[in-house]
Amino acid sequence: MADNIARVFADAIATDPTRPLLTWYDDATGERTELSGATLANWVAKTANLLVDEVALGPGDVAGVSLPPHWQTAAVLLGCWSAGLTVADTPGDVDVLFTAATRVAEADTWSAGERYVLALDPFALPMRQVPPGFADYVSEVRAHGDHFSPYAPGGPGEAALLGRATARATELGIASGDRVLIDTGKYPDPVDWLLAPLTATATTVLCANLDPSTLPTRTTTERVTRPLT
Repeated sequence: MADNIARVFADAIATDPTRPLLTWYDDATGERTELSGATLANWVAKTANLLVDEVALGPGDVAGVSLPPHWQTAAVLLGCWSAGLTVADTPGDVDVLFTAATRVAEADTWSAGERYVLALDPFALPMRQVPPGFADYVSEVRAHGDHFSPYAPGGPGEAALLGRATARATELGIASGDRVLIDTGKYPDPVDWLLAPLTATATTVLCANLDPSTLPTRTTTERVTRPLT
């Protein structure tokens, strides 16, 4: 088993980088965003370059991530791990913070001096108004390079995290080649919605605010083989 999340991600997209790797739905807003492996890898590289070149972080540093399941959250998490950072999801001492616009009021519970806010816009549009003390992730990340060579062997704890993800893939019945539909309300942990499918080389359809009436059509149109609802 790989001990490096960046390697697991690379292996998951190696066979066909153009195939849909992560498709995002929000049934409350009607959003749908589809990312190929190559497109997600571009966002991941830009995020890692942002952390290394702009914030001067690397192995041993810690990123706070206060974000719900979302395709942009996947880019942030994978970018942090590619740069060798440890990811924390509970408030504390961190070197950089990524937070949703809806959670800005909670930011003072984190110690980070560098703070990025995500509006989680379906088209990744820049924010019209950025909260004081924050930088707009989308605006900042676009200026960075499209390629990044991940640090090896990865940040502290990655092997254990991947071990958990592999075990969860087995528990959830996710197999290689599956197209997994995931209700993010029931599976909010990124170990479940992001890492478990990647370790199994499966592709993912993430659904927020899932409307059960959409399931029959969505399962067919997205060619879902493993629903987790």
